[in-house]
Amino acid sequence: MDLLIVGINHHTAPIALREKIAFTSSQLAHALTALKARAGLQELAILSTCNRTEIYAVHAYNAPETIIHWLADYHQLPAEMLKDSIYTYWGHSSIKHIMRVAAGLDSMILGEPQILGQMKDCFNHAQDHQVMGAELNRLCQNTYHVAKHIRSTTAIGQNPTSVASTSVVLAAQLFADIADCNALLIGAGETIGLVARHLKNAGVKKLVIANRTLPNAQQLATELSATATDLTDIPAQLAHADIVISATASETPVLVKSTVENALKSRRHKPIFMVDLAVPRDIEPEVDELSDIYLYSVDDLQKIISANLSSRQEAALEAEAIIEQAVKDFQHQHKSRQAVDMLKRFRQRHENIKSVELSKALQRLNKGDAPADVLTSLANQLTNKIIHTPSIQLKQASAEGREDMLTAVEDLFQLGDDDQSLDT
Repeated sequence: MDLLIVGINHHTAPIALREKIAFTSSQLAHALTALKARAGLQELAILSTCNRTEIYAVHAYNAPETIIHWLADYHQLPAEMLKDSIYTYWGHSSIKHIMRVAAGLDSMILGEPQILGQMKDCFNHAQDHQVMGAELNRLCQNTYHVAKHIRSTTAIGQNPTSVASTSVVLAAQLFADIADCNALLIGAGETIGLVARHLKNAGVKKLVIANRTLPNAQQLATELSATATDLTDIPAQLAHADIVISATASETPVLVKSTVENALKSRRHKPIFMVDLAVPRDIEPEVDELSDIYLYSVDDLQKIISANLSSRQEAALEAEAIIEQAVKDFQHQHKSRQAVDMLKRFRQRHENIKSVELSKALQRLNKGDAPADVLTSLANQLTNKIIHTPSIQLKQASAEGREDMLTAVEDLFQLGDDDQSLDT
């Protein structure tokens, strides 16, 4: 499969750069159609998460530089800024990479499960905006199957460690009894939902969920017996919040330094634990300069939890072996489909030759020509037309010294055996 991947992730770029080229859901509709037109792509999809932005393109033979410059132009950045952080994958490596990503092997937290859902959203967006074809569809279905197989047959998903659960573990380390804390959660998406559930499981009883769209906050709050409010209420809620965890799709900070500073004065400098799980960031980096604030970004979480992944590392080796075999199987299936398609075209061409010559022979018989003459002519015409094009190509191959083609034809038609029987 001719798949090109152009991407940037947490291995190659800091959050400050990743957030600059992230795509929101509302941007994807325009971005997909714009990139398809700009690079002349047949099929494509864009995966954009906190940790990576990757473009998957089919038959993009001359497109890497075009895609990189489009990515820079779209986000109004100089292409030079991306050159040291961009990676590309082709062929076998590209299929292996996309399966590793789906299985959580390339995630900031090894084996985290959320990425598979994010990848499904990525391909659903491509499908909805009509930029996804048969090849990407087959790839994504195979990728889902491999990721699920890995999760069910290895320990990669056991003792789950996600940014949501890690955030709660860190909070529990800071406070004597996390159950007595007030938690303010900003956003109402999947990540905040996970954080809220982890906090509830940890015993936190007072949860406030603030979101730009109040009904979404209310829906999550009802499920978790929490309080819902909108973003305008954040300054008031912040004065009572011991834990603040934010994950919105806002393109500008939701919490600025001055707002947090005012809240600390109201709290008489009682500490606040903050986690910013958004890209672009929801909390101004300058907030970390304040005393009594313990602010963590998604990059900070990686540094903290990376030392505690030994059990998953062993499972990852099993998963890598599964993926390697899956890539081989996928490529074999792809080649088999190509062979089937070629055989169909091969048979159809010769069926057409047969139909034309048979029609001529029947017309001659109807006119009363001698059957033996008609059959002889039919046999000669079929032979001449079947071998005409291959004969020309073989002569040209010989003149060009293409021994590979000559050997392939000899093997295909078993021409090396002079005594071969032609009986059927």
